[in-house]
Amino acid sequence: MSDSATPLLTTPLNALHIELGARMVPFAGYSMPVQYPAGLMAEHHHTRNAAGLFDVSHMGQLRLVGADAAAAFESLMPVDVIDLPVGKQRYGLLLNEEGGILDDLMFIRREADIFVVVNGACKAADIAHIQARIGSRCEVIPMPEMALLALQGPQAVTALSRLAPGVEKLVFMTGGHFTVHTGAQDIAVFLTRSGYTGEDGFEISVHSRDADALARALLAQPEVKPIGLGARNSLRLEAGLCLYGNDIDTTTNPVEANLLWAMQKVRRAGGAREGGFPGAAKILAALAHPDANARKRVGLVALERVPVRDHTPLQDLNGQTIGEVTSGLLGPTVDKPIAIGYVPASMAALGTRVNAIVRGKPVLMEITSMPFTPNRYYRG
Repeated sequence: MSDSATPLLTTPLNALHIELGARMVPFAGYSMPVQYPAGLMAEHHHTRNAAGLFDVSHMGQLRLVGADAAAAFESLMPVDVIDLPVGKQRYGLLLNEEGGILDDLMFIRREADIFVVVNGACKAADIAHIQARIGSRCEVIPMPEMALLALQGPQAVTALSRLAPGVEKLVFMTGGHFTVHTGAQDIAVFLTRSGYTGEDGFEISVHSRDADALARALLAQPEVKPIGLGARNSLRLEAGLCLYGNDIDTTTNPVEANLLWAMQKVRRAGGAREGGFPGAAKILAALAHPDANARKRVGLVALERVPVRDHTPLQDLNGQTIGEVTSGLLGPTVDKPIAIGYVPASMAALGTRVNAIVRGKPVLMEITSMPFTPNRYYRG
């Protein structure tokens, strides 16, 4: 949230949001749509069943350019950047010297650069961090002139391929340059087949001057409706995806955050490029001795129909406080209260029961696997 004395920024789609009747709220220093007249539940279900269009232009976009860019970027994260083929996208974690997570991000190798998308609330700090750490090894080029749209849902490919033939050939976590034919104009975009909902879909980087025309062309497709931040949050939680600042932050590391899938073997102990990232000694030690880890991020389902919200305390069945819910709500698709939280590693086994303390009363919850609803990414 922005300071009340600081004017809120707007995205290139601000006028469109207002025209569509969106309820606007402060978010990451911007005025953003939390929901449209149909409401959060309708928007959530529409995205799961058809296609939803999200304005995510508050996110930060940047390019890393130069022969040493991949190796330089790899020095900031426990991720394989060097071996990533052109056209392939990967999830990354910026770490501090203690192994805490400064931000999570997405990046894709392109012919002439590495294209990076970081979280909106962290983008100024992220860009400064990257510039300070590797700016002498490659060019770090912010892209404030670019907007970002996300088209998500099982019918997203049907809608987008009408306007940009060829996008249907992409598979999950790949991308490329395309031309979107709106009828009135041709719009150059760079897009990836990825997203933050657990559904098939695309994230589309477009110049700000063309963002409104692109959004209107997409909304003219019968499958597509506008979706706000509220449904974006419920969709990502059902997909078991972390929200930076809630589920991960500088106090968590990738091991306790249960993000080992984001650490390729080449960067782990015994790998060809073992370590070499901030906090490596601590993180590799945690990997080597999993029983010594203090806590672990887990999925939770309430056994009664009581929503369990962020920051709700968790207790064991003897009444001892053991952790906290970091994200929680009534999942519209699964139709039950779900949450992400941290518990002691010794209590993280599936089926373990704990109590969430909601308004002073215990609500029984069970540790479960994530995602809460199956992901439907298109893998070919």
